[in-house]
Amino acid sequence: MAENRLARELESRETTVRKKHWTPPELLPSPAPQKGWVFRWIRISVLGQADPMNVSSKFREGWTPVKAEDHPEMQVFNDPHTTGRFKDNVEVGGLVLCKAPAEMVEERNAYFANQTQAQAEAVDNTLMRQSDSRMPIFKERKSAVSFGRGTT
Repeated sequence: MAENRLARELESRETTVRKKHWTPPELLPSPAPQKGWVFRWIRISVLGQADPMNVSSKFREGWTPVKAEDHPEMQVFNDPHTTGRFKDNVEVGGLVLCKAPAEMVEERNAYFANQTQAQAEAVDNTLMRQSDSRMPIFKERKSAVSFGRGTT
């Protein structure tokens, strides 16, 4: 009873690679990550009108425009009629790619998290001032999730 089989060494266990489906390209391409830097798209114009207030405030925050030559993976066509001040930078539809040090961005995020927390506490304090102990607005600020009937 000889079987017509291949030797075990000749068998392959190649996995089939799934065919990649077409997906539309990103509207705003992402640059290759760089350690210690955070990238962000900054608005420089709206409906063809320059927005110098936004640009100057972001630059004062510490964002700097990214040079197109530093990121060759960003295949972006700059329209020569609309580019002026940012002609050597990566610009897409009224937005320019900028970068900032990661530490600065973390400090900025912490600042705004503290601002948000302070505002939430102020609202809670104002609300609690109007609360009556006979009919409290809320006992404490927390939420709970339960499934089914809960504990009875």
